Amino acid sequence: MNIQQIEWLIGMSAVMCLLVAAAVALCKNFRKRYSDRQLDEMEGLDFEYYCADLLRYHGFVDVEVTRGSGDYGIDILAEKDGVTYAIQCKRYNAPVGVKAVQEAYAGRDYYDRMVGCVLTNQYFTQPAVEAAKKLKILLWDRGYLESMMEEA
Repeated sequence: MNIQQIEWLIGMSAVMCLLVAAAVALCKNFRKRYSDRQLDEMEGLDFEYYCADLLRYHGFVDVEVTRGSGDYGIDILAEKDGVTYAIQCKRYNAPVGVKAVQEAYAGRDYYDRMVGCVLTNQYFTQPAVEAAKKLKILLWDRGYLESMMEEA
């Protein structure tokens, strides 16, 4: 290896360090940028993109926000540790009901994913919890979302 190649590698290493530092700083701002109130006031699509970013931070890969209409009830497709997910996001002002669980169930099969999930800024009704158990759908409620935000 000649001196020019070594200098280039050192320069690239410095650039990578800067990029990593910027990414870390950006991730640390998840919680600071969005208070609980702001989270509740987001538009649906903004909430979906925010959740996608949060999932990326937590090690999910191939994270894709689906198109708005014709998405078969699924808002985010992702993968983590070899497990594929179909995620329905619900930014609601009230508890999330059975319909969201049914959409995640149908969307999981449509997209041929291993796990179906509903992610919300609220909590779930008891019928939704019962349906999710029966249909094997994960429920990620406000508490789970807030813990993800705090870890970010």
